[in-house]
Amino acid sequence: MTQHSSEAPDLLRKNSTTIVSSLPPLQKPLAVLGIAAAITLFLIITLTTNGIQGILFLIGMALGLTLLYARFGFTSVFRRLAAVGNVQGLQAHMVMLAVASTLFAIILSTGFSFTGNTPAGYVSPVGISVIFGAFLFGIGMQLGSGCASGTLYTVGGGQSSMMLTLIAFIAGSVIGAYHLPFWTEETWALPPISLAESTSLGFFGAWAVQMILFALIYFLLSQFAKRRNPPPMKPLPTTTGWKKVFRGSWPLLTAAIVLALLNALTLTVRGNPWGITSAFALWGSKALEHVGVDVSTWGYWQGANAVQLSQSILADSTSVMNFGIILGAFIAAAATGTFNPKKIKPGIAAGSIIGGLLMGYGARLAFGCNIGAYFGGIASFSLHGWVWAVMALLGTALALFIRPLFGLKNPKPKDSMC
Repeated sequence: MTQHSSEAPDLLRKNSTTIVSSLPPLQKPLAVLGIAAAITLFLIITLTTNGIQGILFLIGMALGLTLLYARFGFTSVFRRLAAVGNVQGLQAHMVMLAVASTLFAIILSTGFSFTGNTPAGYVSPVGISVIFGAFLFGIGMQLGSGCASGTLYTVGGGQSSMMLTLIAFIAGSVIGAYHLPFWTEETWALPPISLAESTSLGFFGAWAVQMILFALIYFLLSQFAKRRNPPPMKPLPTTTGWKKVFRGSWPLLTAAIVLALLNALTLTVRGNPWGITSAFALWGSKALEHVGVDVSTWGYWQGANAVQLSQSILADSTSVMNFGIILGAFIAAAATGTFNPKKIKPGIAAGSIIGGLLMGYGARLAFGCNIGAYFGGIASFSLHGWVWAVMALLGTALALFIRPLFGLKNPKPKDSMC
């Protein structure tokens, strides 16, 4: 019994994602600049559109803060799993998805809303476009060193190469929007399948099935880790007390729960879950319009999407949330003293551009990215979310062989952090 209790703290320390340590000094001028910019943009959004857009901007800021404080990843999680068998990140995903699915089941089944917008999840068709698009996205996020959410929060956090990824991401999204009618009309696909609404399970039954799946995956990952004995994630520096909230790093599981809560809040405020990449297609298409390209004739910009194209970007809820993520991450980076842009190496620059293009194109084909398709799709009980996860992981496995060509390092058995 004594031996067991002495080993337990060691196990907890080994699996901890934070460690009390000395922190870089607060970058006060940058923090003040970020807060001033956030207040200004909040007022502009609220006064030129409406209060709901302002609230969504604030939710976006909270997402950006959470992502950066915990360095919460999707790209690195898939990479560590495929390369060295580290499961900590994916187990955190299971917790996040379990909490989100529980909240989504309640919200979607009752129609609960804070604003009167009827909540609807992300449920999309499963076909060639999703399979191929998610596979491309998996490759792209490993070459670009960030997913959709990762690109935004690392841009805000000061990672220079991610600006190239973001620009290429936008370009890829526009190309994907232009080609999307072919993929949706000329290739095979099943209709949208919701485990809750397309079957006899109902929301409670679908929730129970997903809870079993999350628990099973979590257990299998634990058994896999015991056999593989991978190195743990390198813990991030943090501090103690209330300072930890603003100055130190957050534990991965804490961030997983907070992200799930914020996604559910987004659903109750705007009527749809958190998404990112539709805004990239909008930004790029508006830029093309500005130089004389008539994108309104594209199939993608017909119907409901035509309204987005005709309005201000600040009227687009996904756009204002993206702006919030970038600013929230910027403030968090300044608070932790980690905002430090660096010179971009040529190989990494090439990887960022190619990776961004693949992610942008893949996200349009797959009806979303790691947030809209994987996180939002699975939480909405959509089959396409599960298919997306499998194909993105397969794309990641292939990308491990491509990354070294661009000077990108893969995790090694002695160091799972990347």
